[in-house]
Amino acid sequence: MASRNGAQAKLNKVVEIIGEELSSEVCSIYLLREGMLELYATRGLKQEAVHVTRMAPGEGLVGTIARNVETLNLDEAAAHPDFAYKPETGEERFHSFAGVPIVRREDAVGVLSVQHLEPHRYEEVEIEALQTVAMVLSELITNAGLVDEHPGDVRVAGTQTQIVSGLQLVMGMARGQAVFHQPRITIEHTVAEDTEAERQRVYSAFAKMREQIDKLAGASEFGVDGEHQEVIETYKMFAYDEGWSRRINEAIDSGLTAEAAIERVQQRTRMRMRQIDDPLLADRMHDLEDLANRLLRIVSGQLGTAAQLGLRQDAILIARNLGPAELLEYDRRRLKGVILEEGSLTAHVTIVARAMGVPMLGRVKDVRHLINEGDTILMDVAKNRLFVRPSPDMEEAFDSRLALTQKRRAAFVAMRDLPPVTKDGTRIELMVNAGLRDDVAALEATNADGIGLFRTEFQFLVSATLPQREKQQRLYRDVMEAAGDRPVIFRTVDIGGDKALPYLRNDDEIEEENPAMGWRAMRLALERDGLLKAQARALLEAAAGRTLHVMFPMISEPWEFDAAHAIFEQQRQLLVERRKMLPTAIRYGAMLEVPALAEVLDILLPKLDFLSIGTNDLTQFLFAADRAHPKLAERYDWLSLAILRFIQRIVRACEGASVPVGVCGEMGGRTLEAMALVGLGVKRLSITPASVGPVKAMIRSVDLPGLRDHVTAMVRDMTADPRASLLAFAEASGIELN
Repeated sequence: MASRNGAQAKLNKVVEIIGEELSSEVCSIYLLREGMLELYATRGLKQEAVHVTRMAPGEGLVGTIARNVETLNLDEAAAHPDFAYKPETGEERFHSFAGVPIVRREDAVGVLSVQHLEPHRYEEVEIEALQTVAMVLSELITNAGLVDEHPGDVRVAGTQTQIVSGLQLVMGMARGQAVFHQPRITIEHTVAEDTEAERQRVYSAFAKMREQIDKLAGASEFGVDGEHQEVIETYKMFAYDEGWSRRINEAIDSGLTAEAAIERVQQRTRMRMRQIDDPLLADRMHDLEDLANRLLRIVSGQLGTAAQLGLRQDAILIARNLGPAELLEYDRRRLKGVILEEGSLTAHVTIVARAMGVPMLGRVKDVRHLINEGDTILMDVAKNRLFVRPSPDMEEAFDSRLALTQKRRAAFVAMRDLPPVTKDGTRIELMVNAGLRDDVAALEATNADGIGLFRTEFQFLVSATLPQREKQQRLYRDVMEAAGDRPVIFRTVDIGGDKALPYLRNDDEIEEENPAMGWRAMRLALERDGLLKAQARALLEAAAGRTLHVMFPMISEPWEFDAAHAIFEQQRQLLVERRKMLPTAIRYGAMLEVPALAEVLDILLPKLDFLSIGTNDLTQFLFAADRAHPKLAERYDWLSLAILRFIQRIVRACEGASVPVGVCGEMGGRTLEAMALVGLGVKRLSITPASVGPVKAMIRSVDLPGLRDHVTAMVRDMTADPRASLLAFAEASGIELN
């Protein structure tokens, strides 16, 4: 690279060296020029194809690597769906193929690939060697002016209004100016002159980064033992991970500068993230990505994130992704919303944003190309809309909706101390769903009747290791003490399936094609009964002197309830023998989410103190429709006759057995759907805190006998459009639907 030869001669030499070292018959370099990938140098393909063979990003294997900025390693290239044959190159006799992107400013400016005559997967160490070479090539070809100056998406933000949607992470409305979390860091030099000097720079940067993380953890606003503190502790665990620092040191040993070594390991992390199907593991990788960005800024001296520079006005933060510590650095008085190019519902940053009350929208594609720094943005997460550079009409409509929302919120606050009683005097229990210690504050804010669903798995999801029994006990006790005299229904852990925990995995576990219907919840807990025993003991000890309400999820058959109940009773007896304080009473319940349970309710109901219908899972199981599938998410209506008839059947069975029945799920938090549930005879709803006010207003405007008659007739007569029928009834009856 340091020779006086021209760029083309250097590239020609590089492909020869790589081909020899990897014993590959073919090594080729493609560079992005005028929006096309051009074959620039090759060993093994026909030389007359150089500067002749061109393909678009996304075309063929090389184009796929460039478009996705990802590595491919194939033992049979022609079997890949994106394989494209280029006759002028003479490549038809080669089988195996591996390629890595040549990256500049997070975009691919070219591709380095190797091919082999026989089917053969390249070793991990060989792929890493290719990635190292690609980084050095990036510097060479950019300095030589061989590639497009702006290789990224050409759809650069303009001045026109844009309306964008994404994944709803934290609900709310916000207005502010677009602020980018951090400028892109460009690595100017990749080859180290003094390896030891580069190593010392990395050691110094690690020390400074860990000092920053320790300071953030100590200043965390969530209290000493809250789940958010566990988020920060997990984040600290990554910061002190020796394996991560060792990989960066190994990259320096290969001859890279400190910045290039961090970037190479970060690129590897990004590529692994794209291959991870488990959303929780992917979220942990996002934490590592955040730390790598922080380390890169320290070592390069480019420390200025928007948080450190300070927000001067109301801001909507834009980022690819954020770590929880980075979000905590922002001034909450100025930070009005967050937009992420990535993000997920279970990510650490989402948990922290929800606790901070900051609206957040994720999975906004190309957000950093669609929005300019300083653009006005209106966020309406409930409507899944971002208005970028809004027109005056859009601003006026947004302001009206915001004012109406604030007015309604004020009206709901004024209604706080009024009971949820129908006009004819029927009392409906309104409870809230929770999963974090801080969520209990919603009881006081809404004056709800209690917590109808406390998701105990949240503590497991944010922890790096299995939470010890003492830690679980402390959380449960704190929640019950904060709730006071109001009941808290603890659902035992619903983990596994699509909520897999890396520390509970076995090497022999099979890949699940339908994780929501797989080895999860009570199925997993009964197999690994040590997990359920520890949780039972923690709940029983935490509830000493109180009534304990415990609910088992995803019960499919009565014997599963019996087995879980027996574990709790065994642990209770153990505490009796050890003369420990016990709950004054234990009320056992089950969740009806699996339709099969409806067929055996006559066997189960005599054993229950209460039943809760989980409408989220129940709906997807009834319709065989994955609720996470984008094409199916809105396809099936909660107000369909199938759902209404099913719930009516359950309610009648519970009434006949004198077992209280409630609904916990999103269905109960929507006013029209909640009205239908009340009409079906449901007298307990457990919903999000934000839904308590609107649902209470609806309940207080309902005359229950008339509503029950209407819903009964509607279901009996197979009304073609139940939603339209209910809306017409509500309007004619003066029922308040906000």
